[in-house]
Amino acid sequence: MKSNSSILIKLLVLQCLAVVCLSQSFDFFYFVQQWPGSYCDTRQSCCYPETGKPDEDFGIHGLWPNYNDGTYPSSCDRSNSFDESKISDLLSRLEKDWPTLACPSGDGIKFWGHEWSKHGTCSESLLDQYSYFQKALDLKAKANLLQALQTAGIRPADGKYHSLESIKEAIEQALGVTTIFIDCNVDTRGNHQIYQVYLCVDTSASNFIECPVLPHGRPCGNKIEFPSFSSDSNHDEL
Repeated sequence: MKSNSSILIKLLVLQCLAVVCLSQSFDFFYFVQQWPGSYCDTRQSCCYPETGKPDEDFGIHGLWPNYNDGTYPSSCDRSNSFDESKISDLLSRLEKDWPTLACPSGDGIKFWGHEWSKHGTCSESLLDQYSYFQKALDLKAKANLLQALQTAGIRPADGKYHSLESIKEAIEQALGVTTIFIDCNVDTRGNHQIYQVYLCVDTSASNFIECPVLPHGRPCGNKIEFPSFSSDSNHDEL
């Protein structure tokens, strides 16, 4: 009996160690922000969240642990499920800065739960659920991409095209880094649209760093637009 108990304890310890090692085993984060008008043009439809039409500003897509070789951990701890009650005092900020555009209209819980389960659990030895979402919200405020672009004379959703280099330079100068990645969408008319901006962050999820490796995203043309929510966009207001 004592032998069986000892074996069980050892198995539990090994299981716990496996989770800890897995969740610690990453080198940096990608902090990914998304332009909402472009999201709507990449899908057959998009829906405003139940809280209403989002601001014409970058929204958070996720905070993703990554390895220096370009691979990444995923779904590291299925036992640590998303718990809305743990982030209750962050909900208003999440609704504003991390909105869902998936259809049918939702409150964001499904989106945030997916991001925590797939990505957040791989950093759980450093960040609990509350810290994971708080850090992402703080990073958005710290980056302030919209302000960085406006300071450089680039006004998103103005109907104009901007060069990829001018966009990258504006963001890199504001953040003090020289490596970011911009992912573009091409709409049905062949226009290149800014879709996502990848910034690299240290393992504390506090500081922007030079990217050890860039993701394999969709390339951008020389002229890029920031599409606005408009009457001819494929979105449904539910």
